[in-house]
Amino acid sequence: MTAIATVILAAGAGSRMKSKMPKVLHQIAGRAMVSHLLDTVSTLNATKNIVVVASGMDDVRAEVAPAQTAVQKEALGTGHAVAAALPDLEGFVGDILVLYGDTPLITAKTLQAMIEARRASTDNAVVVLGFEPEDPLEYGRLVTNEAGDLEAIVEFADATDEEKSVRLCNSGVMAISSEHIEGLISAVGNENAKGEYYLTDIVSIARSKGLTCKVVKGQETELLGVNNRVQLAEAEEIAQERWRKQAMTQGATLIDPKSVFFSHDTILGQDVVVEPNVFFGPGVTVADGVRIKAFSHIEGATVGAKSQVGPYARLRPGAALGEEVKVGNFVEVKKASLDDGAKVSHLSYIGDAHVGAQANIGAGTITCNYDGYDKAKTVIGAGAFVGSNTALVAPVRIGKGAIIGAGSTVTKEVAEDALMVERASETQKAGWAKRFRAMKARLKK
Repeated sequence: MTAIATVILAAGAGSRMKSKMPKVLHQIAGRAMVSHLLDTVSTLNATKNIVVVASGMDDVRAEVAPAQTAVQKEALGTGHAVAAALPDLEGFVGDILVLYGDTPLITAKTLQAMIEARRASTDNAVVVLGFEPEDPLEYGRLVTNEAGDLEAIVEFADATDEEKSVRLCNSGVMAISSEHIEGLISAVGNENAKGEYYLTDIVSIARSKGLTCKVVKGQETELLGVNNRVQLAEAEEIAQERWRKQAMTQGATLIDPKSVFFSHDTILGQDVVVEPNVFFGPGVTVADGVRIKAFSHIEGATVGAKSQVGPYARLRPGAALGEEVKVGNFVEVKKASLDDGAKVSHLSYIGDAHVGAQANIGAGTITCNYDGYDKAKTVIGAGAFVGSNTALVAPVRIGKGAIIGAGSTVTKEVAEDALMVERASETQKAGWAKRFRAMKARLKK
């Protein structure tokens, strides 16, 4: 089987993003654009991935590791960028995909179609990915002959009226035979207004050598290049729509799909119901039969089967819910495990804690886990009952089956099956409130 390598162009500073961060590191669904692309090409079993970066882009190098990186020392065009990767391709035999780190939505299916088109004949030196947008704007046009072979890529500024009427546009993505890539790239010149080396020139160069160039069509939505924040938002919308459809196809119910936002790695089981306005951050796994109620925010958390979360709940990183757990409205859970059947129904904060099976945490309960310097753990035993408005000052342990009276502040270990009540003595002064009001009224006169 012929091998596949990828060259991902990621050297652009992205000045139109108005950001100090390299363009390809801007995120879609919690993940850098270039990493979305690397994840896609991983499904093709590419034997070599080379990311072309500019000098000083150590943060991009770190993001794409363990992929190789090549440095384009000067910004002299796309052909020049591919040339920077050629030393790392020495001895490679197979097909080379040239991709763009700011085009993160391209699908593996489309890339596979390009590879197959390239391999259909040994004469097929280059395959270009085209698309037919609703509005061609000023995209370069792909000019084909009667046989459907690609004759040339014509930039809009250089196109005739007839060529501008062509709806097939250039995405920039290519599949190139390793047999021809070095000869084609080395023949690219920079005799143009910008003095740059354009990758698109290899099509006319290949044709002049008697080689064949082909076109594969992709969808406009997968070929959106992100050059500014507006396009970043458009890409996010496209990606979210994909994941919403995937979730529903695989057995989850989204009551109002457009108001649910996924991360790139969100996993939902079957018969999960997600109510409107729910946000999933990175690292969330939800088991079968769970209901996520409206306006909940979940990240870095696992939710066990048949549990219920929300409404208005927040699960922060390290939250681990067992089966049939209830985390209710206005409850926040952070770095805490709740065993099967545990209930925290409303208005509570559970952080750095372990809540045992079937334990019940009353409204307004908080784990006081931070002393200003260090975090400490609270352990609540199985079947324990913690009354409303209780403060559990960590480190502290509540024994199995223990009951904590409402309004208590717990600072010491509570034994199994014990009742712990901590309250100040109640004092009542008859008639005091009436005398107080009268005094205030006199002072106002």
